[in-house]
Amino acid sequence: MRCEICGEVIKDDKPIKTKIDGSVLDVCNSCSKFGRIQKAPPKPKVVVKKGKPKNNSNVKRNVAKKSVRTMANDEPKDELVEEYNIIIKDKREFQGLSREQLASKINEKASVVGRVESGKMIPDIRLAKKFEKALKITLIEKIAEFDLKENLKSDNGEHTVGDIVKIKK
Repeated sequence: MRCEICGEVIKDDKPIKTKIDGSVLDVCNSCSKFGRIQKAPPKPKVVVKKGKPKNNSNVKRNVAKKSVRTMANDEPKDELVEEYNIIIKDKREFQGLSREQLASKINEKASVVGRVESGKMIPDIRLAKKFEKALKITLIEKIAEFDLKENLKSDNGEHTVGDIVKIKK
């Protein structure tokens, strides 16, 4: 068995179940440090009821139709730059504006400007565009299409998360 992050062969075929960013993955010992190691779930107790089985033939079952969406529709096309708060604060101070003046310029409260500048609040695309227009800066960058097949490392047909993602150290 191979690690789902780095692709290394796992010794003794005993992967470590680790929760990384909300997903439980089977990883090697060295990649388990990137998340929280999960305990094995308890086995469910089986309860056997004696008696006559119920007739469920008259019961109508509603089957929910799943909406089929492509990956391209799920992923955002615009993304906020990483150090948006520093860019906003530096440009506001460079222009000699107070938080209150900038807030009135973009029709928001001064507390919103303060929270965005301190990094306590991540502005949505609408608010980021207001900052861009008022301060003449770029906060939103377009995400280019990513060709998955072109960037995969593995030649054996098995691909891992590590083939796609760059891990910050």
